Amino acid sequence: MFQKATVRQLTILSILIATPLGFLSKFYKGPADWLFNHYAGSIIYEIFWCLFFFLLIPRRKAVGQIPLWVFIVTCILEFLQLWHPPLLQQIRATFWGKMILGTQFDGWDFIPYVIGSFLGWLWLRQIWRVHQLKLAAQK
Repeated sequence: MFQKATVRQLTILSILIATPLGFLSKFYKGPADWLFNHYAGSIIYEIFWCLFFFLLIPRRKAVGQIPLWVFIVTCILEFLQLWHPPLLQQIRATFWGKMILGTQFDGWDFIPYVIGSFLGWLWLRQIWRVHQLKLAAQK
């Protein structure tokens, strides 16, 4: 039980760091704001979802699987932006719908998705390593 709590504590701390960064990237105004608003936000979006699902499934095997699935699902969501049925349009009209589903297809988004999923994998791997070091120190 303590082992999972340690991983979860590290993951919660990570989410508490990534979430404000993601929102700040969307609302940043200044030099190269177009880069931060769009692409940095997409990278942090991927990292956030990796951390979120790792919080739910804090296992060694999940470290490699979660980033892959986050990448696949966000790519599907990107392609869904080409589809504009009334229900999806209503959801996209809300703040959270816009943040989660996006509003328009951009093929360039796949690059930050790859980068974000890779960084998410590195982040999860680091959480797991810190956890393993704590376990080794307890022995």
